[in-house]
Amino acid sequence: MIDWLNSPALVAFGVPTSWAEVLGFLTGLVNVGLLVRRHILNWPLGILNVLLLMVVFWSAGLYADATLQIVYVILGCYGWWAWLYGGQNRSALEVRSTTRPEWTGLIVAGVLLTAGLWLFLDRLTGSTVPLADGLTTALSLLATYGQTRKLVESWWIWIAADLIYIPLYVYKDLRLTAILYVAFLLLCVLGLRSWRVALRARPGAVPA
Repeated sequence: MIDWLNSPALVAFGVPTSWAEVLGFLTGLVNVGLLVRRHILNWPLGILNVLLLMVVFWSAGLYADATLQIVYVILGCYGWWAWLYGGQNRSALEVRSTTRPEWTGLIVAGVLLTAGLWLFLDRLTGSTVPLADGLTTALSLLATYGQTRKLVESWWIWIAADLIYIPLYVYKDLRLTAILYVAFLLLCVLGLRSWRVALRARPGAVPA
């Protein structure tokens, strides 16, 4: 199965593109589209998507991104449960703004994760882009955690990550994945807008 996923499916922009990257492209688009609409099926489809991307990133030498997909599977399972039962009295979770203590925790975690991953990748792996790989990994983890809690501002973190991911994937000759992340960037803007509307619609909610 792994050999087949790594085999060329087509040539995109003069670069052979594997079946894993093609399927990751398709499942990724549908997954984020469902996330924008706050549809619960985004979580199981997202788990399939990250397993495909794990194969893509490992083959490209993006080891932090590849390892990150394992964490995404865990967060995907948690997000699936939290959206269904993570609200008050085990009710469905509601969209809300990030609190100041949460922002503090996210910033501290982001700095520590980035620094730790950068050192690890630079000294113990063959990564050619340790800082960019570490930073995007940290941002992605923070954004995914925020979305498991339905925090509106998690979309801003995803936007920041995508702006780094796009040129990184072009540099690594993952052209189809780079296009996917351009689409992700546009969907993040739509998601931010959609979740803000949902937040304002909540009785007594403070807009993000």
